[in-house]
Amino acid sequence: MSGAVALFTDGADWHAARLEHAFARRGVECRRVSLSACGFAVGRTLTDLLLPGFGDSLPSGAFVRVIGQGSFEQVTLRLGVLHALDRLGVPVYNTARAIERCVDKSTTSFLLARSGLPTPPSVAVQSADMARAVVENTPDCVLKPLFGAQGRGLRRLPTPDDVPESEAVAGVYYLQSFVPPRREGEWRDCRVFVVGRHAVAAMIRHGRSWITNVHQGARCEAMAPDGTAADLAVRAAAAVGADYAGVDLIADPGDGDRWLVLEVNSMPAWQGLQSVSKTDIADVLAADFLGRIDVVASKEPR
Repeated sequence: MSGAVALFTDGADWHAARLEHAFARRGVECRRVSLSACGFAVGRTLTDLLLPGFGDSLPSGAFVRVIGQGSFEQVTLRLGVLHALDRLGVPVYNTARAIERCVDKSTTSFLLARSGLPTPPSVAVQSADMARAVVENTPDCVLKPLFGAQGRGLRRLPTPDDVPESEAVAGVYYLQSFVPPRREGEWRDCRVFVVGRHAVAAMIRHGRSWITNVHQGARCEAMAPDGTAADLAVRAAAAVGADYAGVDLIADPGDGDRWLVLEVNSMPAWQGLQSVSKTDIADVLAADFLGRIDVVASKEPR
């Protein structure tokens, strides 16, 4: 393997730059790679992979910051490359399996529930009629894109008539019960950042509306990464098998001491969180990632 690590990202990424600096401080070479430029070359390279910047060698580890937008076929191929790296003994952080579980919100909900973690009721169906039947029985559902992020494409469905046609949701309706605020108009939830089974940073997000993502204009407020919320976030990351994750939680309006897990993000942004956290999140990520590489290297035959 090459001594360099691969950082899978795209374009001008603030987060990738922070990670590069964290690796450099530890004397580790980091090479940015776009998964859109990767592929398979079976019988044509020693690794049977195409990894720009690595030739016939493999990285000592692969940090997945971004998969990138693409067709179903393109994303499948990119995940296939990550699966292949894992099969070849390269530590991949997060693994393709963890990313698949988190990108598909319905699978995340299933795994959270099966792990006994509190999460809002949800339904995933493949027809508008089935979705209308769900909304008929559970008014005021939130329709979320199955593969969406950063609050894009969210909509509340107060009545069955509000259900869009199938073409608008790529044929899949992921419906999560709306969780009302404890106080009218007080839109807030929290994000806990988990690294290596530890909560390392957290914040309260105050939304301008019920959509509380930072990219939708939410205001960040520092929160201690401990207590019930932190413990729940760590368990949620473990439930999906994520090495690192941004876990979104919301207060249960019926129980002042209880949190519900909304989502687990396997490729989370942390620029907003970093603005209110004293912890250097990129540094913590780099340290944990490189620790995984050292563990794998120590197990290799000499």
